Amino acid sequence: MKLVKASATDEDVVQAARVSTQGVESLGSDTKPAGLINYLMRDRHGSPFEHTSFTFLVEAPIFVAREHMRHRAGWSYNEESGRYKELEGTFYVPASDRPLQQVGKPGAYTFIQGTDRQQAYTGTALGLAYGTAYTCYLKMLREGVAREVARMALPVGIFTSYYATCNARSLMHFLSLRTISEIAKFPSFPQREIEMVAQQMEEAFGKAMPLTYTAFSNNGRVAP
Repeated sequence: MKLVKASATDEDVVQAARVSTQGVESLGSDTKPAGLINYLMRDRHGSPFEHTSFTFLVEAPIFVAREHMRHRAGWSYNEESGRYKELEGTFYVPASDRPLQQVGKPGAYTFIQGTDRQQAYTGTALGLAYGTAYTCYLKMLREGVAREVARMALPVGIFTSYYATCNARSLMHFLSLRTISEIAKFPSFPQREIEMVAQQMEEAFGKAMPLTYTAFSNNGRVAP
């Protein structure tokens, strides 16, 4: 994940909020920003946070991209297309410390570490599936089959790349659902792979808007 560009500062939030009481004089206001931003966050006055923009370039497996693109309000996406380019044979294999066993019922479950046997077989099975699928994909292309048809053979573990643009309010909503935090007011249960993307976005968010990020954390990581 790479932050391509950002037009997002704490001052953007302050000025957007102050226009309601100061009109054009809100530009350049020296109002204490930390207190105002915390008030907006605490009382969930969210629109001032929308006057910001982050653009990320994400490289992730397709199954992660599809989860990400479930976030529609305040997000825009452009993804590489298997209709127009030959897709590279880069596939995702979970790291050895990635929990493999799901315990409990849907909506109330946890994950625990897999056995050595499960770890070994997961890597072998994915490698076999990926290799077979990509070989078939390339074979179809070499036989003159259209890219949009040949890509049907590829699994969701293949990597894709896409631009994702959002405002700070939408980003906070994404982070509240796609990360696990002990200070969160509401629990979340993200898949580990999308949490890895979210954690990198959170780092960029914290650097660009430190006062907003602090208020977000201090108020239970609830998007305003």
